[in-house]
Amino acid sequence: MRAFFAVLVLTLASCGSAPEKQAIAVAPPPVKDHRILLLAEHQTSASLVPDHLLDSNALPGGTLGEYENAGRKYQLFIIETPDPQKAAFLMLDLKATLKDPAYIAYMGGYFAGGSKPVYVFAKKQYLAGVVGLPMDTADPIARQLAARL
Repeated sequence: MRAFFAVLVLTLASCGSAPEKQAIAVAPPPVKDHRILLLAEHQTSASLVPDHLLDSNALPGGTLGEYENAGRKYQLFIIETPDPQKAAFLMLDLKATLKDPAYIAYMGGYFAGGSKPVYVFAKKQYLAGVVGLPMDTADPIARQLAARL
């Protein structure tokens, strides 16, 4: 009888719930340094942003250049993805966060005005763009940046 109770106690003790799994934070992948691809003219600084480029949850890390010309401050950014399809999907993720984005057919990208205009395009495995300039000023700069990718 004692053996029966011992087996019963051991069985009940082993029926407890499994230990809870704790969520492990995954570090973002390392960001490739593409500062050399940024335009040099009017650049005031360039840096690598490890995650959430442009403070957007839709974007991973990338290269960010700060610029100033004729009293206007703006930014250029480059994000490298594993392949062109991922760059295109990333652009669509960013598009979803923009207010009234307009499609730019010749660049395969989008422009959204507002207080902080964004001109974004995908080329090869890159997502790149210009932030802070109106469309007519951002377009030639975006074309120069695209030529470097």
